[in-house]
Amino acid sequence: MTARQTIDLNSDLGEGFGPWAMGDDAAMLSLVSSANVACGGHAGDPETMFRTLSVAAQNGVTVGAHPGYSDREGFGRRVIPMSLDEITRMVAAQIGALQGIAALVPIEVRYVKVHGALANLAARDPDVAGAVISAVRQIDPTLPVLAISGTQIEQVARSMDAPVYSEIFADRGYLSTGELVPRNQAGAMILDAREATDRLLGFLDTGLMPVVDGEPIALAADSICVHGDSAGAVAMAQVIRDELVAAGVQPTGFAARQP
Repeated sequence: MTARQTIDLNSDLGEGFGPWAMGDDAAMLSLVSSANVACGGHAGDPETMFRTLSVAAQNGVTVGAHPGYSDREGFGRRVIPMSLDEITRMVAAQIGALQGIAALVPIEVRYVKVHGALANLAARDPDVAGAVISAVRQIDPTLPVLAISGTQIEQVARSMDAPVYSEIFADRGYLSTGELVPRNQAGAMILDAREATDRLLGFLDTGLMPVVDGEPIALAADSICVHGDSAGAVAMAQVIRDELVAAGVQPTGFAARQP
């Protein structure tokens, strides 16, 4: 088994709006070490942000901003035509919104992870990735980005000397490019907790991630994501956490490990 002693376990949370809840945030916040909190774009509002951040603080969970396209109807999973400057301003506005609510809890926003269609576009388009990184750097140049491992946003962040950490997904299929399988294609989601955990443990042993269109690819991982809105998310997170601990790997927020 891997000699690794810690790794982050994260989930996208606070993705309800008004009276509508998405997933079981309270249960997930008892299992993960980092929470990517929606900040009013694809989901979230001031009350939802405050509740999610408050429970995260009670559980000692590190929190990050989870900005995405302002597209509640599509849950941020549709590309909205925007200029690069508009993307920068949109991302900055959402990070700032979460920071404002976080000050009321209080809890510190420690990183940024982009959501949905915007994240996937930034993963393959260096200009979009640069627009996102620009927003983060102008708010706080020490604020790290959590990026899909092996993709453009990770590479652009490094080229801009921006702090960046690498993320893999426990419950998503991969392409040979390192990008995620689009959700409308077969193999996009892994819903079986045992299958997801076995794949994850294999990756931690080898550093190689199976893909749907070729041979396994090498990826890096500072953090593992389990989507909070997927079927059986809590059960999957529980199995993954239990297996990591059994293997001697302690879930620890990557941002909490910063010097």
